[in-house]
Amino acid sequence: MARDWQGSKWIRREKRLAIYLRDGLACAYCGTAVEDGAQLSLDHLTPHSHGGSNDATNLVTACRTCNSARGNRSVAEFCAAVASYLATTPAATIARIERQRHAPLNVAAARKLIANRTMAEAQAAA
Repeated sequence: MARDWQGSKWIRREKRLAIYLRDGLACAYCGTAVEDGAQLSLDHLTPHSHGGSNDATNLVTACRTCNSARGNRSVAEFCAAVASYLATTPAATIARIERQRHAPLNVAAARKLIANRTMAEAQAAA
């Protein structure tokens, strides 16, 4: 049975993009950026299975590799397990994630990017 929060419809496009922008379009764990070819997704710091919400403070940008590998482990457990793969120490990674998750979202900038992209796609189709 599919849950209503699964797939891409559980979060508005502008909120998703605002989180990606807040996090610098890079994985919060390994640091791989979209410019490096990372396929980005959102990761719940506290998973739904442990009572986590869809609030922006519970979400960070993660590459698909890190998001899949993390599973239901805590951020600290995951960072310790993949310490050799991280761009910084596990403690520094956790501290950066804590700063990122509490940074304000720029939803207006995300809306503007989406509008510009929609306009460009419409012009290309005409």
